[in-house]
Amino acid sequence: MTRKIFQSMIAVVVSVLLLSLALITGVLYEHFESAMLDQMRTTASFVEQGVKEDGMKYLDEMSSSQCRITWIEADGTVKFDNRSDPGTMENHADRAEVKEALENESGTSIRRSSTLSEHTLYYAKRMQDGTVLRLAMSQRSVLFLMGGMISPVVFIFLAACALAGVLSYRVSKKIVKPLGSIDLQHPEQVETYDELSPFLQRIAAQNREIRSQMEEIRKQQQEFSMITENMSEGLFVVDRNYQILSYNRSAVRIFGMAPESVPENLLAVNRSEGFRSVVDSALKGRHAQENLELDGRVYQIIASPVCQQEDALDLVGAVILTLDVTEKEAQEQYRREFTANVSHELKTPLTSISGIAEIIRNGIVRPEDIPHFAGKIYDESQRLITLIGDIIKLSRLDENQVPMERESVDLLETARDVVQQLASVARKNGVTLVTNGSHGVVNGVRQVLGEMVYNLCENAVKYNRPGGRVWVDVRQAADHVELCVKDTGIGIPAAEQGRIFERFYRVDKSHSKAVGGTGLGLSIVKHGAALHHATIHVDSEPGEGTAITLTFPAG
Repeated sequence: MTRKIFQSMIAVVVSVLLLSLALITGVLYEHFESAMLDQMRTTASFVEQGVKEDGMKYLDEMSSSQCRITWIEADGTVKFDNRSDPGTMENHADRAEVKEALENESGTSIRRSSTLSEHTLYYAKRMQDGTVLRLAMSQRSVLFLMGGMISPVVFIFLAACALAGVLSYRVSKKIVKPLGSIDLQHPEQVETYDELSPFLQRIAAQNREIRSQMEEIRKQQQEFSMITENMSEGLFVVDRNYQILSYNRSAVRIFGMAPESVPENLLAVNRSEGFRSVVDSALKGRHAQENLELDGRVYQIIASPVCQQEDALDLVGAVILTLDVTEKEAQEQYRREFTANVSHELKTPLTSISGIAEIIRNGIVRPEDIPHFAGKIYDESQRLITLIGDIIKLSRLDENQVPMERESVDLLETARDVVQQLASVARKNGVTLVTNGSHGVVNGVRQVLGEMVYNLCENAVKYNRPGGRVWVDVRQAADHVELCVKDTGIGIPAAEQGRIFERFYRVDKSHSKAVGGTGLGLSIVKHGAALHHATIHVDSEPGEGTAITLTFPAG
């Protein structure tokens, strides 16, 4: 700004100097011309008086005069000229100054010569005898006069420019100094030119508005960061060139990246075809989603395009959301397997019942065999009722619809009741049931706890060998209660132990058909343990038996 002010002031000074020089030269030129004309009038009066007194003799004496003197007859014939021979001169009757003098007693004219850079001033006066006395003087042109003055003019001009430069520099610095000292953060507190006050007040108002907007932006950014950083879902925000603009900690964790080495390009985060396809679709303006398996877990990748306006096609980027759907996928798989297993388990007894009923309807059964077939129908019906009952129990446990009236339950007393209920089944299978331990009280749902112990003991009896034993032990500790059901049965292979609590899963399917059951008992135990915040531990060896331990928080 200082430079511009300096240049402007110098330009003004130079322009003023040049204009002043031109005006002064013009004024002086006009003054000199007027003075010369007055001098010629005076000289003409003297010459007229001399001619009256001495005639031609006086004019001869004026031959060396600086003025050119010409005496002209009324008809324009030249009688005398102190510079030329009158006989060789042409008639002057058509000269403007001569005509004017004959008419008005005096006349003037100026004839300019561009080649000689001068002009001639003529003054003519009519004398009493009718003749005309004319005087002529040459005068240099303005340009010639200025050319002659060039040296002093240039010196004066340069001196004036130098002085103007120094003064302009100091003045421009002085003008700019208050502007340079303005505090843009608090412009209203600065003392400067009155003309700048509206401008500074506007800056102050804009500063307040900007601070308010920035504070609002910071607040929104903090809220956004707080929300995204506490999300369990992974989040990426990218531009149209796949460059990562924002991400959260969950995204870093899910994709196994180090927080300090997150790549700039999203495609470097995961190079799988499915991931790239989802991102490409979003950056083409289409919502897309895909499941991706990472480190044994299943994640759903949801990509949505981001546009400047809702109806605009000008994409600015995309939002990539990563959800952990491992449990959801597992539940969906369990649901499909459960549906298939239930269909199979229901179909078997229903087919048997339908077949027996068809035989009886067709009269093929002998009267003495009807009780046998009726018994088969009853057994299959009971199997159906038991299966449906177990399914209902599981459904209620899944949906937390069991009666939640908790009370203090003694597991040793519960175990004794269960052993008494299974005594006849144990005798039939040649298995001895024994209850040991101390009283252990837990806070829980009595019905569910009873079903859990019953299912564990029933399995221990069914999958035992003739002459085998089953021990039900209860132990009270300081902060927990343990219930262990141990048998001398067929045992469970280590590879199968992780699946025995799945619905309808059977380790030995051929043996399971022989002993019956719905295949839902251990699933009920698992859900009941979750309801009571208990843990399950399985210890088993094929051919040596199984021990399943439930650990409950002390009631």
